[in-house]
Amino acid sequence: MIYAGVDSGSWNTKAVVIDGGARVRGTCVVRSGADLAGAAERAYDGALGAAGLGRGEVTAVWATGFGRQSVAFADGSRTELDCHGRGAAHYVPGPLTVVDIGGQDAKVIRIDAAGQRLSHRMNRKCAAGTGSFLDEIALRLGVPIEGLGALASGSAEPLELSSFCTVFAGTELLTLIRGGKRPSDLAMAAYRSLVKRIVAMDVLDGRVVATGGVIAHHPAMVALLGAELRGEIIVPPHPQEMGAFGAALAARDGAAAVGPSAGERAPLAAVEAPRHA
Repeated sequence: MIYAGVDSGSWNTKAVVIDGGARVRGTCVVRSGADLAGAAERAYDGALGAAGLGRGEVTAVWATGFGRQSVAFADGSRTELDCHGRGAAHYVPGPLTVVDIGGQDAKVIRIDAAGQRLSHRMNRKCAAGTGSFLDEIALRLGVPIEGLGALASGSAEPLELSSFCTVFAGTELLTLIRGGKRPSDLAMAAYRSLVKRIVAMDVLDGRVVATGGVIAHHPAMVALLGAELRGEIIVPPHPQEMGAFGAALAARDGAAAVGPSAGERAPLAAVEAPRHA
């Protein structure tokens, strides 16, 4: 059987198609834009296309994320906290701490040994600690966001941005540029600032799993986070699509109607009511 999950985020919409053994068959990431419903359709069709499958072959599809209520074709939904935790716990046995860094928010989710969510912290009040912060820094430095990591790799001087606020950090960056500081050092300083903001959200101890688009596209974040915590940061397969993967697992378990399959961990929280019979 085939199952799918759609993570309708405020920045990107992700879709994942899996089989009954939770093997990923196809994924797709598209910009959410102002049309969340349309983005969900495009991501879902893209993931099915990557898997070489049609909609009629999918047993169930569940939605998660900021815009999950916009995914009209979903059979049910779960919160993004549950799905990110569920997806990470599938790959990494608990207890663990999940750090998810997306375009518009950041999450720290604590999971116990049974795969249950113990607590969480979220940063939704400003761009600090999110991918938007890096977008702003790249804009200030005049490089595409895809080139920020390569630029930072040439850093030689350990600079610091003292402000967590994106607006103030941008002003501080301009002062450093006027002072003749190298763009590569400024790019690395931006990554360091982002890591500081994440670490300040909660105590990150034990086994740490990192997910999200920032983790997927900015390897420097993984290295700096590991150095800050003095430990290994585990990056599971498909880190940007982890929420959609967790939703696909929820679709599989919901379709079974008997809870988790043998060998799988229990759901992290109560399931939202299915919207289609």
